[in-house]
Amino acid sequence: MKGEIIMCGIVGYIGDQQAAPILLAGLAKLEYRGYDSAGISVRNETNGEIEVVKAKGRLKTLIEKTDEGHSVYGSCGIGHTRWATHGEPSEANAHPHCSEGKNVVLVHNGIIENFQELKEKLVKRGYTFYSETDTEVAVKLIDYYYKKTASPVSAIATAMLHIRGSYAFGVLFKDYPDKLFAARKDSPLIIGKTAGASLIASDVPAILDQTRNVYYIDNMEIAELTRDEIHFFNTDEEEIEKEMVEIKWDAEAAEKGGYEHFMLKEIHEQPKAVQDTIGAYLKGNQIDFSEIGLEDEELASIERFYIIGCGSAYHVAMAAKYVLEDMTQIPVEIDIASEFRYRNPILVKNSLVVIISQSGETADSLAALRLAKEKGAAVLGIVNVVGSSIARESDYTLYTYAGPEISVATTKAYSTQLVAMYLVAMRTAQIRGLLSDEDCEKMIAELQTLPKKIQKILDDKERIQWFASKYANAKDMFFLGRGLDYAISLEGSLKMKEISYIHSEAYAAGELKHGTISLIEDNTLVVGILTQSNLYEKTVSNMVEVKSRGAYLMGLTTYGNYSIEDNADFSVYVPKTDPHFATSLAIIPLQLLGYYVSVAKGLDVDKPRNLAKSVTVE
Repeated sequence: MKGEIIMCGIVGYIGDQQAAPILLAGLAKLEYRGYDSAGISVRNETNGEIEVVKAKGRLKTLIEKTDEGHSVYGSCGIGHTRWATHGEPSEANAHPHCSEGKNVVLVHNGIIENFQELKEKLVKRGYTFYSETDTEVAVKLIDYYYKKTASPVSAIATAMLHIRGSYAFGVLFKDYPDKLFAARKDSPLIIGKTAGASLIASDVPAILDQTRNVYYIDNMEIAELTRDEIHFFNTDEEEIEKEMVEIKWDAEAAEKGGYEHFMLKEIHEQPKAVQDTIGAYLKGNQIDFSEIGLEDEELASIERFYIIGCGSAYHVAMAAKYVLEDMTQIPVEIDIASEFRYRNPILVKNSLVVIISQSGETADSLAALRLAKEKGAAVLGIVNVVGSSIARESDYTLYTYAGPEISVATTKAYSTQLVAMYLVAMRTAQIRGLLSDEDCEKMIAELQTLPKKIQKILDDKERIQWFASKYANAKDMFFLGRGLDYAISLEGSLKMKEISYIHSEAYAAGELKHGTISLIEDNTLVVGILTQSNLYEKTVSNMVEVKSRGAYLMGLTTYGNYSIEDNADFSVYVPKTDPHFATSLAIIPLQLLGYYVSVAKGLDVDKPRNLAKSVTVE
């Protein structure tokens, strides 16, 4: 789940405890999002001044600088981990940012597209700037309107109407010592409430140790928080009502639970995540989407699917295309979200647009959703985060039950998204008369065996670990497959490159002779994926071609295909299943391979360089 720019982390607290330790603990739980500097701002209850402490580099530097938060006194504050967008990583560019005299102090996720234009106007009005960030423009714009209105809500609302781009704000006003403010447009933000305290955060794990009761603040809305109350306003300053939502995640689910890394823990959680997602949409022996409002009549009328995602979610779309077209005989188009939204897509009548996103906040995917709705298409969102923007704005929302996924490299979210697409394909085929009730029941029964089969692969992971240590110093890797195996190759290659930093490519095996084969050198590792029996021999032929040019071959196939050992130097087997479901099993060894190569190289598995969990700006 990558893109041009990475999201940061926001935490805010107002309550009856010391704020700094809570802010630092919350930021620590958001480290997986990627950052290069961090800072906190706390109102000193002794003198009323707002203190700001910032540090370049890892969060531990800020923790040490504040003596684990104990040197910064006060029960109201905001914190931030920043990924450099406008302005290099530095203490000056780190958040929080403030106006002169710290009258207004602010943290910000997102991108302000017209910051240069706003900055020029503010300079003409006497403002000076100490950083290169777009965020400093936001805080001084709010300060400008605050001086005109003397109302924090009015100042924030007016500034929001002048800002183009995406943002989640946490704001302190020097004149309002007992209040914390927040606002958002297109960047995620949640508001938490517990006895004697209110909180803001950019993601659930940051506040789970404090509360499970949250409000979802929508686009172009403002929140005013005190210790005891939370009020919401639109940009017309009209108060609006919100329903509180209880987060079902257990706080312990966001901890490592004895595993060395979150990624390994989440790989091992896949059997349960897959089982929970399947179970959520079964009633007896029938797939049932009625609770999400997706009726059989809607599925029966579909003339075309459009499936859209970014990164691993796009690879789910690739696999889903093969499964859907084969089972339903409905044409399927797939798109990378950033390409879909900028190519003026032509959507046929009676089409269903499927948006896949773990976070439900991916900026390009959200923009694609809105474009699809503008064009009159129905939208099915497949997301993991309850109450996220894509979940709220889709016509139908099919939740995946992966639980919190902390590692940047997705594993269990990918697996549950696959399962969700299998269910959509099976139900659509059944109601269109292309899959008999009896055959559908057999497929459901096979689907329910996937968790045990995934567990069987995990139980034999030591062979993958040994092989990974042998090839940890590889410079290049290639993943080959045909049909669904090509879709698996794409995800396997992504797992390798994003956490091991090894150059890795996935190719449709039939394309080898169209240029790719010239890249093969002695001992280049080539992973051939062969789960589709009708394509097995053709892919073996491609593997023989690269072996004759010096490649070292790893073959990944199903039990029974032992002839692979005649050609592969190392073979990995997964249990047999319905060919449509093969992706769910074959991806597990590839996740483990990427993980163990990264560990063998001593890299930061959960927080790979230059990446973060969600990309909430373009």
